[in-house]
Amino acid sequence: MHTVWKGSISFGLVNIPVKLHTATENKDIKLRQLHKECNTPISYKKVCEGCSKEVTEEDIVKAYEYAKNKFVVLDAEELENLRKENEDKAVEIIDFVKLEEIDPIYFEKTYFLSPDTTGSKAYALLRKTLEESGKIGVAKIIIRSKEQLAVVRVYKEALVMETIHFPDEVRSVSDVPNIPNVDAVVQNELDTALMLVEQLTTIFNPEKYNDEYRTALMELIEEKKSNSTVTVSDKRPLPDNVTDLMSALQASLDKTKKPATRKRTTKAKKNA
Repeated sequence: MHTVWKGSISFGLVNIPVKLHTATENKDIKLRQLHKECNTPISYKKVCEGCSKEVTEEDIVKAYEYAKNKFVVLDAEELENLRKENEDKAVEIIDFVKLEEIDPIYFEKTYFLSPDTTGSKAYALLRKTLEESGKIGVAKIIIRSKEQLAVVRVYKEALVMETIHFPDEVRSVSDVPNIPNVDAVVQNELDTALMLVEQLTTIFNPEKYNDEYRTALMELIEEKKSNSTVTVSDKRPLPDNVTDLMSALQASLDKTKKPATRKRTTKAKKNA
């Protein structure tokens, strides 16, 4: 499993060397865009809106737009220094709470935590402590220059860390339009709905559910592969500067070649 981060978990004076591994993966089927006329892949270029020039990574700087079309440019060195100042390679557990106290709206992404070489004993201790207490740890961590709020909990035999949103990252319910009044429910309709819920209630089994669209799409792709496959043309035109260079090189080669007839004539004169 690929390691995406390496550091430690700390709570109190306990320090556990750990590695972070992504616990979920995106199974979406990625489709390429081709030019309908010649089946060549479509490419996307970074172009400056002001001068219509294509730009490279070296031409790009980062900036914050504090008002419409008003920017504060941030120097790469300044951002790097700021990142280093705040880059603490630790998952610092600051509180212990019950999992059910956190609404699922806060949860963002899940990672597996594995012990590093010398961390097995302390890792097992934290896992057992969380199991026995029925609590999870609320922590802070910096990943890719961004401070994240997170929780550490037990999942089967492993510890997992789940990043969660800060409160100001979750929008207010009061901003959601057209929410009906809580009392706008007819009692007999509610009773019938509750009966339906009771009939459909079961124990959650994740293996029961699958992505039917993805399965059907893959079946369609496999069917089309066996019947007909589009071969993408790789005969893309070279940029003008490359074309000109090749022409110049070829012309130079042609110029240095001596005509074969001249060689034969010269040789004949020498023999005479």
